[in-house]
Formats: sequence, structure tokens, C-alpha cells
Amino acid sequence: MANPLRAMLDWFRTGPDRPVDPNETPESIRHRYERNRWSVFVSVTLGYGIFYICRLNFSVVKKPMLDEDILTATQMGIIGSALLIAYAVGKLVNGFLADRANIRRFMSAGLLVVGVVNVLLGFSDILKEEPFRMVLGGSGLFMVVAALWGVNGWVQATGAPGSIVSLSQWFSQKERGSRYGIWCTSHNIGEALTFVITAFLVSHMGWRWGFWGPGLICVGTAFILFRSLADRPRTLGLPLVGDYKNDPSPQAAPTESVAKLQLEVLRNPAVWVLGLASACMYVARYGVNNWGVLYLQEGKAYSMMHAGTILAIYSFAGMAGSLASGLLSDYMFKAKRNLPCLLAGLLQIASLMAFFLIPPGHMLLDSIALTVFGFAMGILVSYLGGLMAIDIVSPRAAGAASGVVGLFSYIGAAIQDTASGVLIDRGRVVGEAATTYDFTGAFWFWIGASILSMLLALLVWNAGNKAAHLSH
Repeated sequence: MANPLRAMLDWFRTGPDRPVDPNETPESIRHRYERNRWSVFVSVTLGYGIFYICRLNFSVVKKPMLDEDILTATQMGIIGSALLIAYAVGKLVNGFLADRANIRRFMSAGLLVVGVVNVLLGFSDILKEEPFRMVLGGSGLFMVVAALWGVNGWVQATGAPGSIVSLSQWFSQKERGSRYGIWCTSHNIGEALTFVITAFLVSHMGWRWGFWGPGLICVGTAFILFRSLADRPRTLGLPLVGDYKNDPSPQAAPTESVAKLQLEVLRNPAVWVLGLASACMYVARYGVNNWGVLYLQEGKAYSMMHAGTILAIYSFAGMAGSLASGLLSDYMFKAKRNLPCLLAGLLQIASLMAFFLIPPGHMLLDSIALTVFGFAMGILVSYLGGLMAIDIVSPRAAGAASGVVGLFSYIGAAIQDTASGVLIDRGRVVGEAATTYDFTGAFWFWIGASILSMLLALLVWNAGNKAAHLSH
């Protein structure tokens, strides 16, 4: 067993450095570099968005599964937490692995497994039939779905570290903010596709297609990524991106090992504080992502398609926020992220409170509130969710930094999912005509976490400035 395992690990490992051919012309190097940079950038941006289709699709199928009495809200919260906990640990582990991996193989293989797992989940209701029920018991379906959704979470965690490592390897410090901001739109692309395409499939073909459709899309995209992604520049006989762009990165001494650079990440208190701030921000983010469709249906009486449309608008607003994040910091604040991060935090808190306090029957106001919330969230996910951390570490340890922040982020999201499910179930009222749900407790939980996130981010106000100073 040892040899096949070693062969598999070697297959995923990044290739050896190749020297730059002294006979190759600068124009040839530039052509190869830019061709690969463009291919990598488009691949991680669109590819990571497809990962999201198989992560948020569960939020779309919640109401029909509740209506068919397949799962309870509490069970759904636990299942959601299973994904998020696995994703949190997976982001940490896979972040460290991504620094050493061939991203082309690493990321495409992860997306392939994501697709297969989701296709299997579309068949999960057969577990309620005999003889499966006799073997697994009454909670068998819940346990199997939770386990599969947890596996989905682990392999989902190859996407973000793979993307971030690729961006840090192929784009230099001064251009990374805008590229990272554009890449951050990928999750908004995935969210919008989920809330529109998956809602359409579920509305017209049933909840099972909420898993089958996204799963098949992920399988197809995995094969495309295997062709379009690339390993590190040095493995292709190209110079480091800092040398290519004449833009050396902070704390990036070439003689230091990856292991030493990763250890420095773990010793950096600013990375841990940013992780806590991101965790609290993710409580609000995944509160809306995972329960927003249900809230709009139950709390504000929208149809599934109307709820999906409003959430899609929110996702496109997040895309605009992600794009704005890079432009704001790179071109208006000289690569500093602290002030725009604070402004976005204040905007996010105000818009989330407005979304909760607007009474039912005001679709335009709900759409405006969620648009503002999505825009602010797009900025915060870009800054707190990774960029501020990778700005203060070496590019060869970018995966480790993103892994630490990702671990905290998705632990926060996981706590949110279970806590929100319990709070929503506590607000459940069974009437003669219908069962209703009160979301008050869940919303105040999300708002309080948003306030704490903003306060934590203030503690590392000058972290980026200190890292830049150390690099000179």
C-alpha cells in the first residue's frame, strides 16, 4: 500500500524548478508568462465559482425537503455544519499542502470528487425505503447525508487554497490586490448560478436535481481545469513573478524553506486575529447564504423563484464589491486595506439590520438592503477572508496563511449553521393551516457577530504597513 500512496502523493506534488533557458529571448519569456498568467487567472476565477454551485445548492433544497419531511431544520443545520467544519479543517490542511502541490492536478481532482459526491446525494432519499431503513434505522438518511456533505466540505477545501497559491505565484504584490478582488467575484458567480439555476431546477424538476445538476456541472468543469491550470512558473522554466515584474514580495528570502516560512505564519499574531475577525464575518455571510432563501420564503412570503432572484441580486452585488475591493486598495489607498475594510464593515452591519427590520411585502426595499449587504460583504470577504493575511507573509507560504484564516472562517460559519438551525427551530410554530418560523434570534446572532468582526479587524490596523516596512 505504501508505494501506491507515495505514487499518488508524488503525482500531486509540484514539479522541480527548471532553470531559465539562457538562449530564450525576453519576448519569448514574456509571451509564455502572459499566456499562462491569463489561463491560470481565468481558470481559478471561473473554476472556483463552480465549486460554490455544489456548496450552496443545499440552501435551495431546504424548503422542499422540509415540506416532504425528509429532514428537520435542526438536522439541516447540523448537516450544514458538517460541511463547514470539514471545510474549515480542510482549508488549513489543504492550504499547507497547496504550497507544495501542482495546483493543476490538486484543484481539478478536488472539483471532480465534489461533483461525484453531489450526484450521489441526489439519490439519498432511497435510504428512507426498505431495506435501507431496516439496516440504518430512522436516522440513517440524516447520518449518511451529513457524512457525504462533510466529504463534500473537505474536497471543497482544495479550491480556495489552490486559487490563492496560484495567484500569489503568478501575480506580484502590486498587482495582486486587483487580481485577488476579481478572483473573489468567483464565489459571487457561484452563488448567483446557485440561486438562479439550482432554484429553477428544483422548482421544475424537484429537489433531487438540486444535487444532480450542480454535480454534473462540477464533473465537466474539473476536466477543463486539468487542461487550463498550470504549475508554478519555476517548474516551467520561467523566473519568479517578483523578478519578472520587478516587484519583490515582503519576507520572501529565496533561501528559506517552505516549512520555515509556514512556521512564521503560525507565529504571526496578526494572522490569527484576522482569522477571528473573518470567522465572525462569516457568521453573517453564511447566515444569509444558507438560510436566506428559507427566510425570504417563510419570513417574507416570497415564492422560491422570487427568493432565488433576490439572492442572485445579492450575489451580483457581492461581485461588484469584490471588484471594488482591489481597485479601492490598489489605486486609491496604495495597497492598504484597513480603511476600506472598516467602511465596508459599517455598511454591512447597517444593511443587515435594515434587511431584518423591513416588513414583508416590500420587495424593492429587500432587494436594496441585500444589494448593499452583498456589496459590503464582497469587500470584506476579499480583505478579511484572505488578502490582508497573504499581504503580510511570503508568497511561498500564502497557502498556509489562507489556511489559518480559512480554518477560523469556516469554524465560525459552522457554528452559525447549527446555532441558526436551533434558533429557527425554537421559533417554529405549528398551526392548523401551516407551520411558520421566527428568524428573530438568528438575525440578532448574525448582527452581533458582524459588530465583533469589525472590532477585531481594528486590532490589526497597521499590520500591512509593518510588513511592507520589513520588506525594504
